[in-house]
Amino acid sequence: MILLIVAASYTLFIQYGSTPEKIVKEDKPQVSNEDAKKEKSLNIPDSGLLSFIGESAETIEKKLGKPDRVDPSAYDYEWWVYSQGAKQYVQIGLLGGKAVTLFATGDGLNTAPFKIGRPSREVFKTAQIAPYVNVQYKGSSYRFEFSEEDMNTRPTVKVGDIYVQLYMDKFEGTLSSIRAFDAPTFIKQRPYEVVYRGTLIEPQALTESDWKKIEKANEKQIFDLTNVIRARHGLSQLSWDEGVSKVAYGHSSDMKEHHYFSHVSETEGTLKDRLEKGKVNFEQAGENIALNYVDGPAAVEGWLNSEGHRKALLNADYTHLGVGVDEKYYTQNFIKEWH
Repeated sequence: MILLIVAASYTLFIQYGSTPEKIVKEDKPQVSNEDAKKEKSLNIPDSGLLSFIGESAETIEKKLGKPDRVDPSAYDYEWWVYSQGAKQYVQIGLLGGKAVTLFATGDGLNTAPFKIGRPSREVFKTAQIAPYVNVQYKGSSYRFEFSEEDMNTRPTVKVGDIYVQLYMDKFEGTLSSIRAFDAPTFIKQRPYEVVYRGTLIEPQALTESDWKKIEKANEKQIFDLTNVIRARHGLSQLSWDEGVSKVAYGHSSDMKEHHYFSHVSETEGTLKDRLEKGKVNFEQAGENIALNYVDGPAAVEGWLNSEGHRKALLNADYTHLGVGVDEKYYTQNFIKEWH
């Protein structure tokens, strides 16, 4: 249930139930090789972003130029981030000198055989969505099983020898963004419940220092993607606010430390309380929180498909945004500056 509280000086969007994305169960029937052979597959186009998977860093740079920045991830690859104006955004994950994953959204991008903004019914006709996708890799078998929500808002389909996750905007009824993986990266990231026979691929263990860098990267990606989504809807761009970001990080850290998921902290209070303690001057404010999404872009797409959180993302009154990430706890704090 989403509750909207309106007070004299701020607006606070209360939490929604967030289902962890990373669930592994081994007590189900094993995946057979025969099942995988029956699966139909689309073909990878000769050009466009999906054709980059498996290409070298040199080829990516030749085609797209140097990235705007390079961000670490929690899954061994590093993100090359291309923020191509307010309405285009691309992240390409490189590991061992080659592209193993990508995330892309925006107008005019070549994401064939899919097209960002295309009606869902047309995407689903092209993709032939099933309730699962099978993966074979180095003698192991994996079946990624989709919930009804997964099928409607973020299913994955096989395209050639890669896997493409389709983030749907259920309110607009359109394709919002895509994410592509090679097989080992998909298995490593595990964005769905998985039944497997063989060996699970795990990312390398991360130190506290590693996490701090990854958290900062996720904060930047959430900020960038939020503004791309706002531009898509004809809204003004938000400015980064470091003070608000510190308040947001404090809430993510507090939730992680005290093992809760709520907009109200027993020790730090409401969003209004926390912003005032942080000496943030604001006329109006809103908050989005998320837990256990694989990364920042996944969290943003989750917020986009939740009515209360979407209202915060697309609130025309807000002027500034601060983002705080502590491992898999994500907080966005929006404000309208006090004048």
